Amino acid sequence: MADHCGPRRFRRDERGTVLLLIVGFAVVLLMLAAVVTDASAAYLQRQGLDTLADGAALTAADAGASGDEAYGDGLDADLHLDAAVARAAVTSYLHRVGAFRRYPGLVTRVSVDPSTQRVMVSVRAPLHLPLHVPGGPEQASVGATSAATVGVDE
Repeated sequence: MADHCGPRRFRRDERGTVLLLIVGFAVVLLMLAAVVTDASAAYLQRQGLDTLADGAALTAADAGASGDEAYGDGLDADLHLDAAVARAAVTSYLHRVGAFRRYPGLVTRVSVDPSTQRVMVSVRAPLHLPLHVPGGPEQASVGATSAATVGVDE
């Protein structure tokens, strides 16, 4: 009888271990799914912000270089960027495409380098993750930067 009771105890202990392994594996799978979902959401938002930054930089460079120099002095003149006009163009563009509605909390920064005729636009927005992974950040944001240069090709 002692031989018969030994295997039964081993089977009971094994069943508890298997159940624990299954539960642990399910938790790991759920956390992995949450990480993949959140990473995908962050990637898609960054792609959208990249598109906004590109469009805003191109719009700012186009609007900032009014072309008065080219029309008045001919094509030998350098185009000069007007920083105030470039900033206003970025804000107008972002309102026109609905960026502030699509990305609540959107923050922009526009800088103009007159020596290189370059406009740089940075956009940043809070990231709203669909799932919360334990140990992940409470507040996250995603940003993108783009630049455009104005020049006259000879």
